[in-house]
Amino acid sequence: MGPVNLLLHLDRTLDELDPPRWTTPAAGSTHLVHRVHGLRRVPLGELRPADLRTLVAQRVALPFVLPLAVRLLVEEPLLDAYFYPGDLLLATVAVPAEAWAVLPELEARLRAVVAGLPRAAVEELPRGSEGELERFVARG
Repeated sequence: MGPVNLLLHLDRTLDELDPPRWTTPAAGSTHLVHRVHGLRRVPLGELRPADLRTLVAQRVALPFVLPLAVRLLVEEPLLDAYFYPGDLLLATVAVPAEAWAVLPELEARLRAVVAGLPRAAVEELPRGSEGELERFVARG
């Protein structure tokens, strides 16, 4: 199943949509490892912006997670998912170009959003963000 059908499956989990199911993390695993494993068991429609930021940043099931992230970013590009305004956007534009190969329309849509960001807003982001955003737009 591809990302085209994603919105029809918001009641399903990444473990269901992106086999194989992940096993329970080993004892002594980090909090992040436990969190990511747990998020794979949450229905897609229940993932919060902070959850999406974590999954995108960890590059987990990107064909299923990126469409959800882009849907939020189109509405509010500088959304504060967890750490600071624009954190979900920066995690999303940092995804390798290969991950967007199956999502060219979404990539183009996000590229247009990024290109339209006011300069003053971009300057408020953490140091180095402007370059990351410019590289993402230039890939098109």
